[in-house]
Amino acid sequence: MIIIVNQILAAFTIFSHIFLVFGIGYFLFFHKDKNNPLIQFFGRNGIALAFFVSFFATAISLFYSDVAGFEPCKLCWFQRIFMYPQVFILSLAWFKKDHKIIDYALTLAIIGGLFALYHNYIYYGGTSFFSCDALGVSCVKRYVLEFSYITIPLMSFTSFLLLSAFLLLQRFIIKKSLKEKENIN
Repeated sequence: MIIIVNQILAAFTIFSHIFLVFGIGYFLFFHKDKNNPLIQFFGRNGIALAFFVSFFATAISLFYSDVAGFEPCKLCWFQRIFMYPQVFILSLAWFKKDHKIIDYALTLAIIGGLFALYHNYIYYGGTSFFSCDALGVSCVKRYVLEFSYITIPLMSFTSFLLLSAFLLLQRFIIKKSLKEKENIN
């Protein structure tokens, strides 16, 4: 079962990478078109999409630690600190249609993403600046390796990138619509 889950998650990670690359390119070329349906969709639903990313990232990390028995390292715990609250923050924001929460959720996503980026750096051979196996688990222990490059730290980094992208896009659309309303008045 773990092998199948790893393969499915690796496929989703690759899909997410493709989505991020094409999404950024699409946004760069078409962001000035205020009626672009794709940008409008992702801009209006950024908090909901970010909630789903945080929910699944949290569920997957719990699956790996509680079902698969993969003990998290110190850096994994730091990443969890910045991912787990997102489920609650974003669900409330989505339910209440509170767009003011974007800056707070984005801050958590960026900091978590920096931890994930550092984790990937040492995971793929970089020099660690501190002892990472203080909790008994090495930060470079390889539990998952799919398609010769998809690992748990890469999945985490991808989740933080998706969170940030959805939140930034919704923030952009909100600011753009507020600016247009000011210009009309």
